Amino acid sequence: MRNGGVSFWWQQVGLPSPTDRLAGDATCDVAIVGGGLTGLWTAYYLHEADPTLDIRVLEAEFAGFGASGRNGGWLSSELAGSARTYADVAGEDGVARLRAALRGTVDEVIGIAAREGIDADIVRSGVLTVARSQAQAERLDGELDARQVAERIRVAGAVAGHFDPDCARVQPAKLVAGVAGVVRGLGVRIHEDTRVVRIEPGAAVTEHGTVRAPVVLRCLEGFTAGLSGHRRDWLPMNSAIVVTEPLTAAQWDGIGWSGQELLGDEAHAYCYAQRTADGRIALGGRGVPYRFGSRTDVDGRTQDWTVESLRATLTTLFPHSPASASTTRGAACWACRATGARACPSTPRQVSGTRVDTSGRASPRPTSQDARSATWHWVRART
Repeated sequence: MRNGGVSFWWQQVGLPSPTDRLAGDATCDVAIVGGGLTGLWTAYYLHEADPTLDIRVLEAEFAGFGASGRNGGWLSSELAGSARTYADVAGEDGVARLRAALRGTVDEVIGIAAREGIDADIVRSGVLTVARSQAQAERLDGELDARQVAERIRVAGAVAGHFDPDCARVQPAKLVAGVAGVVRGLGVRIHEDTRVVRIEPGAAVTEHGTVRAPVVLRCLEGFTAGLSGHRRDWLPMNSAIVVTEPLTAAQWDGIGWSGQELLGDEAHAYCYAQRTADGRIALGGRGVPYRFGSRTDVDGRTQDWTVESLRATLTTLFPHSPASASTTRGAACWACRATGARACPSTPRQVSGTRVDTSGRASPRPTSQDARSATWHWVRART
């Protein structure tokens, strides 16, 4: 496996060839810009709400090219951001309802995958978060002591931990490819190799023609900055991942990682890991989080020093294991608001009809907005 190549996950299953490139102007009921999980789940639930809708997805590369096919493989219910910030807006009851909705999305995605026949190596395994210093332990405020952490996974230096059962492991490329296949089967057209260069009221302008629709949904996340006039609306933030060769049974015994639980830590520059279905450790964390001018990576390639930093993290966590001897690597980007607060695209919201404005209310006029106004699910963008 090489640095880049979109992602390890796509290299594992094989890179798809783009299909159904837009061939001239077209019209539809809903045009969705972006063929990642944001756009695909939006298409899925809009079709469920009204099967008569003519829905088209416009994707610059292929479905799942971005963070949806490169992430760390956490299907997570974790609250993105500070609970206090949410409470300031919606109160403690609002935060409680949001947490419940997030927990529900984990089982919702697992249920849909089972129902639709999507094999994405999903295991509802939970996540173990460890603290490796007293400061981390105070922030985490976990229920597990060092001995209890070691009974699950022998992480060097762990002094405390917390186990959250509402999380699942997933192979990201398999999931997004599966959702794309289901959506196509519903009659939604996914125009790949069709880059949108501009969004106008009631229209998405591409290099190959203009798609006109009463509703245009922008579902680009970290690639929003590539649209004309939106370079500073959302900041594309980067994260990277390294993946080991498959470990032997003896190596897994040495680490004590006998289950399928995900692994994270409470450091400010956090890491996140999973035990893959084929017996590797996939571990990610921060590299260069922001590229000057809101640039994005090229086909997932990351800097060599980032790779070495992640190797060092892996060795620090498991110093007596040969697990870090050989790794592949790659990068992905997600988005945050230009104000500096991380976006929270993990809240499902029901849409009544097809015309929604940014507040989620019914709209009597054509709109172009982010897909946060529609119902969808998010796989953790710790890529």
